[in-house]
Amino acid sequence: MLENISLSFIGILSHKVRSLLTMLGIIIGIASIIAIVSTIKGTNEQIKNNLIGSGNNTVNISLYQGEWAMDFSYQPVPDGIPVITDETRKKLEDIDEAEAVTLFRQRMSDNIFCLNKPLSGGTILGIDENYFDIFNYRITQGKGFSPKDYTDNRKVAVIDTTAVKGLFDSEKAVGKILDINGEPFEIIGVAELGTQFEPVIETVRDYYTYRSDQSGKVFIPSRSWAIPYIFDEPQNCAVKAVDTDSMTDAGKKAADILNDTLKIKSGGSEAIKYKSESLLEQAKKMQDLSASTNTMLIWIAGISLLVGGIGVMNIMLVSVTERTKEIGLKKALGARKSRILGQFLTEASVLTSIGGIIGVISGIGLSQIISKFAEVPVSISGFSVIVSVIFSMLVGIIFGLLPSLKAAKLDPIDALRYE
Repeated sequence: MLENISLSFIGILSHKVRSLLTMLGIIIGIASIIAIVSTIKGTNEQIKNNLIGSGNNTVNISLYQGEWAMDFSYQPVPDGIPVITDETRKKLEDIDEAEAVTLFRQRMSDNIFCLNKPLSGGTILGIDENYFDIFNYRITQGKGFSPKDYTDNRKVAVIDTTAVKGLFDSEKAVGKILDINGEPFEIIGVAELGTQFEPVIETVRDYYTYRSDQSGKVFIPSRSWAIPYIFDEPQNCAVKAVDTDSMTDAGKKAADILNDTLKIKSGGSEAIKYKSESLLEQAKKMQDLSASTNTMLIWIAGISLLVGGIGVMNIMLVSVTERTKEIGLKKALGARKSRILGQFLTEASVLTSIGGIIGVISGIGLSQIISKFAEVPVSISGFSVIVSVIFSMLVGIIFGLLPSLKAAKLDPIDALRYE
């Protein structure tokens, strides 16, 4: 085998230009496929990250009536929706795909003031100890809630940086008093998302999903919710999945557990039930829209490999003709058909493998050029690199088979007499 490889390199190097021209179709095909796959993978990752936001693998599970999330700022709480119990929470935490769980109450509220200045369109949330960690918030000013804040009904609040800009401009927020639905709450800290996310709002649903992020948020301990609002108001749930790909399953399982607690008998399209906001599923749908185009591009690039394979077959047939006497001499000295077949198949495989490796390097370089000049994200797939090299080797074996068989079947006497 090593001898065949060595002979293959000698044959390739003795006809450098011819070998390079033969490999050109393989190089172009592999480079095109690597560049296309890298661009597709990079774009798909960007779609996923854009939809998921800060990339913290968190799925929201909220009450929906029909196709719209329920907002208790504007509608009464229906009967039959119980507060989530510790037992139900334990079931949520036991979901295989869940890393952590948080329960919180949420309202869109215009009844938030500081010195008569309103936080228009702001969101008020009653949160538990896990909320800030799960949603990737960090305290940038003041302090966060202490354990006693969560248990002693204290009138304290943390606001996000957007709310600071809306209420205080450049002033310090910590220590100021917020009026929340007529009740005074002291601001003890300012929170900021660890990774900022700028959503693209294209539909009404997008607007209602993301508008609270644009207006600012006020956080109070969950036990303090009963001071400005109704204590037994239904909760939302958020599950942090173990990884991004587990988000959809974690959300669906959590929604099923919560729906089992509902005692509402209404059916039809306006039924009230918990639903998960599966942003990962939305990302997959967007990726699927371009899948047919991407597949077509890969097939077009694959035509170059077919052309390259035909070129390999042609050059190997020429090589067999040029080396007819050499083949006849080897067979006269006792070389078997399998030895001759193996030599020419190895030469074809080495030729296309070299082309494949050059194609991979060219494809990676082409991907970086596309990323730089077209401002398109790329992500090099190690799997596609390995498959490309193996595939180029298979092209050599498949298209080198006919010339190799021709060489192996040559009659030694006729081969020695060949001019």
